[in-house]
Amino acid sequence: MAFLPGLVLARRYHDEVVAPILRGRLPGLRYAAGLLDGGSEVLGLDTARSTDHDWGPRVNVFVGLADVAAIPRMRAVLDADLPTEFLGWPTRFVGDDQRLGVADAAGTRHGVTVDEVAVWWRRRLGFDPMAGVGTADWLASPTQRLAEVTGGGVFHDGPDGALTARRAAIRWYPSDVWRYVLAAVWTRIAQAEHLPGRCAEVGDEVGSRVVAGGIARDVLRLGLLLRRRWPPYDKWLGTAFGRLPGAAPAVAALVEATGPGDWTRRQAGLVEALEAMARWTDETGLAAPVRARAVPFHGRPFLVLRAERVAAALRDAVTDPTLRDRPLLGAVDQYVHSVDVLTDPTRARRVTDGLWSGAEDTAGA
Repeated sequence: MAFLPGLVLARRYHDEVVAPILRGRLPGLRYAAGLLDGGSEVLGLDTARSTDHDWGPRVNVFVGLADVAAIPRMRAVLDADLPTEFLGWPTRFVGDDQRLGVADAAGTRHGVTVDEVAVWWRRRLGFDPMAGVGTADWLASPTQRLAEVTGGGVFHDGPDGALTARRAAIRWYPSDVWRYVLAAVWTRIAQAEHLPGRCAEVGDEVGSRVVAGGIARDVLRLGLLLRRRWPPYDKWLGTAFGRLPGAAPAVAALVEATGPGDWTRRQAGLVEALEAMARWTDETGLAAPVRARAVPFHGRPFLVLRAERVAAALRDAVTDPTLRDRPLLGAVDQYVHSVDVLTDPTRARRVTDGLWSGAEDTAGA
């Protein structure tokens, strides 16, 4: 059957199947619905390849606390009345994975979930945006999760706009948090930008390429943050960056930096990409412009941007003392690269809370 983007499929499934069932069997029901719980489709990046796993007709349905008693009835009605197929796709799933598995007519699970809205958001992010979003909430939230819940689609938002209001609350960082997170990326780059050249100088081509690849990853995340886009996880990071307006020269530079060429070509690519990101940073107006250009690293025969200058300008522009006085660690997914941590809000919060409490202990020492 012809591929249909998963978000389009989900919207039609709600409008043509799920909504008529709920409204017909439970008249007067107050609910919201959308697709916000992850998967390439919520980022608009699914392809025909995506259909082999955790993809198919599915919808997230939500009720408020006042209507939580209706959830068992809603689930029972959906279990009984959902069709076995929609637009040629099975609506049941089979498999043992944490999400759904493979769409299969022999499956026993359907893809329509029903949850109390605040509980779902706390489970997904570790907090409910309607209760306010503090600095600790922002820094404990992986950008992949923020991309998912602010991406996707809202198909019906009930009488109180439960989904729209929450999505609006986390649409983007407050200015000081944004400055702090950007300064943290630039700090990471400053700590590594001289290493590819040093590795190459002693004949370590593997080491040089590995470090250059790490800098390239930071550049991709940095560019998305500068353009106010939540960076997705690594599978889609380059794709998302490449779709940014004006990104083509930086993409070409990163291809050169991570390609098969020798160190001189790798250096040229890194320099061009970093200088582009420095210009993008100046253009945000978040800090005094640095106009950073590449210079020799302490007289050694390789070029660096001296990215710490950009980080310092951003940090100096932060007015919130609780951020300005902290080490430039950034948000959790800037220093943690474990899927098992980043997909578990409780673990992510423990990591960030532990680091921040440690920073408090040493701030006045």
